[in-house]
Amino acid sequence: MGDLARQRAWLDRLSPGPLRQLFDHLPGTLFFAKDTAGRLMLGNPAFVRHCGLVREEQLVGLTDDCIFPPRLAEKYRRDDRRVLESEQPLLGIIELFPNADGKPEWFVTDKLPLFGRDGQVCGVCGTVRSYEEQHAAIQPYLELAGVAEHLKQNFREPLRIAQLARKAGMSVRQFERKFRSTFQTTPRAYLMRMRIIHACGLLSGTALPVTEVALRAGFYDHSDFARQFQRHMGLSATAYRRTVPVAQRRPAP
Repeated sequence: MGDLARQRAWLDRLSPGPLRQLFDHLPGTLFFAKDTAGRLMLGNPAFVRHCGLVREEQLVGLTDDCIFPPRLAEKYRRDDRRVLESEQPLLGIIELFPNADGKPEWFVTDKLPLFGRDGQVCGVCGTVRSYEEQHAAIQPYLELAGVAEHLKQNFREPLRIAQLARKAGMSVRQFERKFRSTFQTTPRAYLMRMRIIHACGLLSGTALPVTEVALRAGFYDHSDFARQFQRHMGLSATAYRRTVPVAQRRPAP
């Protein structure tokens, strides 16, 4: 059996339940699916609540006209028809969509065609995400983007918290608190991950001795490298290298 045939057989056996549950738990994301007549067939809990309903069963069979103001409903229908007729996704639509209070707010919508087992288009599905909420969610990362890039480019250098804090325009205490809340780790642990990632690349892609790999990854103490590698990867550097075919390794630059 070829790979594509195996994929089709696997998909035929797959229950849709777990895939639906994924959309049920996506934070800040509304999910919906409609048939070719524009009737809603599916909606995750967030979408159901957004429509002022309690259960998905109340949503099934409704059209956009039943839920949204006429001008917005017509815009959604036009986009749906475009997806259905072209059989191509329509991604990154910046459009007005009623927020939880019923007031228009900017959202980002992605729409994709749905196909039946016969290969014919049978509907459209999509996700809707608040543009403002997305911007607010990534704002902490934007504030520390310069610092993260600095650590990525200079992971071999000693960690200097005061220098990083000045780069971010914060006090040391503010910086450490902000970094931990944004990346769910400390600056030192983040730097260590950068070093381990680089070390993995050298171990899998070159024939360098492990001691040289440690030095090139920014470790000046081999025992510290061995300890950190084991902690992050769950096996020693030597054992990790054994998992990579020798043919993939190249001479060290």
